[in-house]
Amino acid sequence: MKIAGKSGRVVALVVLAAAVLAGCRKEPVQALGTLEYDRITLPAPVAERIVAIDVREGERVRAGQTLLQLNPAQTRAGLAAAEAQAQQQREVLAELVNGPRVENIAQARANLTAAEAQAREARAYYLRLQSLKTQNYVAADALDRARAAAGAADGQVAAARAALDELRHGTRPEQIAQGRAALAAAVAQVEADRVLLGKLHVVAPRAGRVDSLPYRLGDQAPVGAPLAILLVGDAPYARIYVPEQQRANVHVGDALRVFVDGRDKPYAGRVRMLRSEPDFTPYYALIGDDAARLSYLGEVSLGTDAATLPAGLPVRVEFKGSAK
Repeated sequence: MKIAGKSGRVVALVVLAAAVLAGCRKEPVQALGTLEYDRITLPAPVAERIVAIDVREGERVRAGQTLLQLNPAQTRAGLAAAEAQAQQQREVLAELVNGPRVENIAQARANLTAAEAQAREARAYYLRLQSLKTQNYVAADALDRARAAAGAADGQVAAARAALDELRHGTRPEQIAQGRAALAAAVAQVEADRVLLGKLHVVAPRAGRVDSLPYRLGDQAPVGAPLAILLVGDAPYARIYVPEQQRANVHVGDALRVFVDGRDKPYAGRVRMLRSEPDFTPYYALIGDDAARLSYLGEVSLGTDAATLPAGLPVRVEFKGSAK
C-alpha cells in the first residue's frame, strides 16, 4: 500500500509537470480571414439590350471565349455614319491638295477681262462728261455720278484680279493642314466606333470561372454596369487581418500555414501583400483582446493544391517562426 501510494504521487507529479510545460508552451501567432479570388468585372460599354448569353454562372471559361452579346444595331449605324464623315473629309482634303481647276482659273480670267472693259467704258464716259463740264453743258451731279461709276468699275477690276491671283497661287498650306487634321479626327472617330462595336461582343479577358451574371437575356444594363464577373487565378488567396500588436513581426514573403474550415490538412502559404495603414476589422476577425485593437489587411498566396477550394470559406493562418 505504501508503494502504491508513492507511485500515485509520482504519477500526479508527472501529470502536473506536463500541465505546467503545456501552459508555458508558446502558441503561434494567428490571424483570421476568408478565401478570395481575383475578380474581373466586365462593364457595359453602351446601354444596349442583351441579345445572347453563352455561359452560365459557375462555368469555367477560357481566355477569349464569348460570354454574351449586346444588340449592335445602333452602334453599327453610328460606325457607318462615322465612315461616311471620314470619306467626306478625305475628299475635301484631296480638293485642297489638288487646288483650283483650270476651268475656274479661266472663268476668273474672263471675269477680269469683263471688269476691265466695263472700267474702260466708265472711265471714257466720265472723261467725256468732264470735257463738257468746262462748257457748262453737263450738270455737276451728272459728272459726280460718272466719276463714282468709273471708280466702282476700277474696284471691280481690282476684285476680279485678286480672285484670279488667289486661284493662281493655289490652296494655302494652313488650309491643307486643317483638312488633314479634320480627316485625322474623322478617322479616329471611325476607329473608336469600331472598337466600341467590338466590345458589344463580350469575351473573357482571362481564363477563369463565371462568378456572376447580374443581368438576364433581354435586359438593358446602364453604361458601366457589370455584365459579368469572373474569378481568375490558378488558386485562391487568403485575405487576412493581422492584429496591430503583431504587425511589426509580419512581412511580405513570410511563410505560414493556412487552415481552412472543413479541411484537416493545412496549406502552405506566403504573405504577398500587407497594408501599411489599418483597415476596418470584420467581426469574425476579432479575437479576445484584439477586439479593441486595429488590424491590417493582408493577402496570402496559396499553391496549386488549393485550386479546388471555393471562395468565401473562413480561414485561419499561423505564422511560422513567430509566437505570442
